[in-house]
Amino acid sequence: MTTGTRVEILDRTSCAAGAGDASGTGGSGAAAERSGLRVAALAAAVGVSPDTVRYYERAGLLHPPERTPTGYRVYGTAAVDRLRFIRGCQRLGLRLREIADLLAVRDTGVCPCEPAEQLLRRRIAEVDVELARLTALRAEMAEMAEKLPTAACPPPEPGRWCPPDGDGR
Repeated sequence: MTTGTRVEILDRTSCAAGAGDASGTGGSGAAAERSGLRVAALAAAVGVSPDTVRYYERAGLLHPPERTPTGYRVYGTAAVDRLRFIRGCQRLGLRLREIADLLAVRDTGVCPCEPAEQLLRRRIAEVDVELARLTALRAEMAEMAEKLPTAACPPPEPGRWCPPDGDGR
């Protein structure tokens, strides 16, 4: 990416401030319990379901959080930033394994802009191919719609799109 250009997935703080708390938990022990977020609060802060948060944890995108003595997950505030990063990547069509690769770079404290640019350029090419396929499909559907008979069409025979014309076809 060119200098100064930002992409939503890279978040405003990911490059400027480094990776931050790589653990995603943002604290330890009693301090995390007092200042941390439980699953529902974290999910609400980002606009996802608690099940999504747990899924990202199982998939390795979120680091396992600390637990309260009663077993509740407690996430640090860095987990909000991490989830926003993940969701932004998904909005751009990146796959979870690609997002995991970007997070791995980000966790080292290095800005993930360069690998993100490569992934986005590849994704743009995939979108261009899909757009071409959909454009051709639309043209085929429009042509088929134009060839459909008028409202005076008799009922079709079973297994056929349209009834046979006057020639028996």
